[in-house]
Amino acid sequence: MAVELTNFRTLGGYPAADGRIKDGLLYRGGQIADLDQNQILYLKDKLAISRVVDFRSQAERKQYPDSVWGGVDYDAIDVLVDAKKSGVSIEGMINNAGDISQVMLATYAQLVTSPSAQKGYHQFMTALVDDPRPTFFHCFAGKDRTGVAAALILKTAGVSDNDIFEDYLKTNESRKKANEQIIHQLADKLTTGQQRALSQALVVDRRYLQHFFVTINQQYGHFENYLKEGLGLEKGFVPEFRHQYVV
Repeated sequence: MAVELTNFRTLGGYPAADGRIKDGLLYRGGQIADLDQNQILYLKDKLAISRVVDFRSQAERKQYPDSVWGGVDYDAIDVLVDAKKSGVSIEGMINNAGDISQVMLATYAQLVTSPSAQKGYHQFMTALVDDPRPTFFHCFAGKDRTGVAAALILKTAGVSDNDIFEDYLKTNESRKKANEQIIHQLADKLTTGQQRALSQALVVDRRYLQHFFVTINQQYGHFENYLKEGLGLEKGFVPEFRHQYVV
């Protein structure tokens, strides 16, 4: 029987610079709270994941702690800890439901410019190169903070923009069932308008990731300069990353 995990997928297999992304090393998804034994065994034994990176806030982690297992390293990296306003948590989606598109565009800009995002993604990318091993990274829904992390990995590896956006937009199909459950659970607490707005907030939009890359170009000129000046990665980082993750 297949094991189901919300918005879970591998980055392995994408065509990259002079090859493709290695299989068995990079996995993305939504939060892994309240996993059953089969799900844990799938991550632990079948996929041999030994590192979990959690991009959620302290409040999110406290409310829905990850199900972790013996032998796994757990790294909490709150990339939006200093964000002024964000729509990446359920509370943020509801509170900003009236103008969620504008809030999300601002959030994706902050994922480029905020000190916590720069520090957090530096820590994440550096760890991948310094200690390459099966890694699962996630946030609440696995769509925004995680979507940006996946885009960083794919772009650094030399994956095409078409494939980067294709991977990003897979979230909308992958989260369809989970999003319907969230709306159903909150139905008696929300107006019809709020439910409609929350439904919109729970999906990704191509414009959001486009705005992330536009902000990079506006602030740093090009992606490679952002890796160096924005994330503080060393000059030889890209070839070393590709050496570790492209085959």
